Amino acid sequence: MRLLTIYFFFLFTLLLFPIGAMAQDSLSKSKAMPMSKMSRVTNDLKKSLDSNNEAQIAQNYERLANEFLNKGDNAKAEEYFKKAITSYTKLKLIDDKTRVTRSLAKVQESQKDYESAIKNYEVAGAATADKSLEKINTNDANRLRSVASPVAQAGYVDSNIELLKKENKKEEVSAAYVQKAENSLQQKNKEVAIESYNQALAYAKGKPAAIIKINNEIAKVYASDNQFDKAIGINERLLAEAKTKQDFNTQIKQLQSLSTLYFQKEDPNKAITALKEAFALALQKGNSAEAKKSLISLTQYYNGKGNSKESLALYDQFLQNFDQLVQSDTTLIDAKTFQVSEERIRQLEKEKSLKDELITKKNTFNYFLLGSIALLLLLFLWIVKALFSIKTKNKEIALQSLRREMNPHFIFNSLNSVNQFISENKEREANKYLTSYSNLMRNTMENSNKDFITLDNELEQLKKYLELEHLRFQDKFDFKISVDPELDPERTMVPNMIIQPHLENAIWHGLRYLDDKGLLQLQVQLTNGKVVIRIEDNGIGLTKSRELKTTNQKAHQSRGMSNTKERIGLLNELYRQYISFQISEKALPETGTIVEIIFPLIDK
Repeated sequence: MRLLTIYFFFLFTLLLFPIGAMAQDSLSKSKAMPMSKMSRVTNDLKKSLDSNNEAQIAQNYERLANEFLNKGDNAKAEEYFKKAITSYTKLKLIDDKTRVTRSLAKVQESQKDYESAIKNYEVAGAATADKSLEKINTNDANRLRSVASPVAQAGYVDSNIELLKKENKKEEVSAAYVQKAENSLQQKNKEVAIESYNQALAYAKGKPAAIIKINNEIAKVYASDNQFDKAIGINERLLAEAKTKQDFNTQIKQLQSLSTLYFQKEDPNKAITALKEAFALALQKGNSAEAKKSLISLTQYYNGKGNSKESLALYDQFLQNFDQLVQSDTTLIDAKTFQVSEERIRQLEKEKSLKDELITKKNTFNYFLLGSIALLLLLFLWIVKALFSIKTKNKEIALQSLRREMNPHFIFNSLNSVNQFISENKEREANKYLTSYSNLMRNTMENSNKDFITLDNELEQLKKYLELEHLRFQDKFDFKISVDPELDPERTMVPNMIIQPHLENAIWHGLRYLDDKGLLQLQVQLTNGKVVIRIEDNGIGLTKSRELKTTNQKAHQSRGMSNTKERIGLLNELYRQYISFQISEKALPETGTIVEIIFPLIDK
């Protein structure tokens, strides 16, 4: 017994530690071996992390999770499914995120983490736009909530089977039938369970691993019902198929299952034969895990029978083949390779995290900088707009001030005329003059805040003004106003208080000095789309007028002309109308002046 104990200790020391150490030595030898699918996915993941390609990172995380799922490592599968979800979330790929979230829920359910699984089924259901998929995920969440009630679960499973059939998701239909079988077993209905497993097989075509797993579950149901021959028949058929396909791992597992069934049938000889065959095949094909499993089962049986000699013989066989077993065990090499690769993956993930953090900080700074520039630009535009508004307002005030500046002289002259009528005892003329003057002033005040008024309004004002001046200087001039018939006086707009000063100049500095009666003509014409206002008189002319003027009159006329020019300049700046005017003296032998004011046709 002491020798047997030493063998046990040595054996399990070898199984627990040196396998990993020797696998490290085998890494260099594995370079000559074909790369496994797990290794290919791992290398792809490292490349995508190194290039920081988020889309490829997400896909490779999902692929790696599925590889672990196929190998039965659900904990690792869950870890990488979560990482894939994080990447798909960053990329805003809703369909991919929904798919992986459902896969994560399934893995969590297989680990009996029902609370997390329910939450992820609900998240997947809420995220999808597909109503059928939403219902399927909701059913799964409700099924897990009813885990204590198999009868309630059955309804949700049946609903999902129908929905998945309509969606033609064969693999998921097969999995749903497996759920139905397990649910039936909970309700102790083995016939329905076997029927459901057979339905699952029908939808698992093209998935060898799933077919083998379902057949093994059927065999277990038969064995639990003491129908050992049926169960053994299934395992023997699977064994024969595995031999045909040279699937050594399946052969080993089916031999182990057969040994279990034979032990249950109380046929130990056949059980031991199957176990020894599984052990020998595991040693031959380099499957250390299954060799260990078979060895433990065999030694437990022999030790139970008190046959330590046979146990020692098996240990000797195991130890003699140990080095070769470890070196040829690709699963150990893959595990060690992935362990090394995973360390590199962790390092690359940290580097990616730092890169993402730097990019985020850079983007934040850029957004802040752009935002600051935008705010400064808006502030600058606001200041420019405010300055422009102030400048425009100042121009409007200046224009209004200049217009009002033209009134005092006219008022002064008008009051002098009233005074003259009164001094000459012409009460009727003074009264008539004041009445017309008051109407004129009222209309002038009403229009005093307007830059443009209608032509008919302006002509009415000018006619009243000329009538007043004619009342004072009726022996000095007559006047005539004509308007182009193509112009609509009610719709045509003209600058306010631009014409009147020129009429006043014509009367006061030209016509009133004549010995004979003169003529003042005001013509409004439409020429080439422009309004041309022509003021013509036959007075003494500009040259002689300058000779007769006093110092005060010269100053007044100079200010009157500059006032008009300033107002025209301001109107052009404010309204972009390009108003122009010119004054010219008639050529001898004619006397008098001509004033032309030209501006675009402005429709009301």
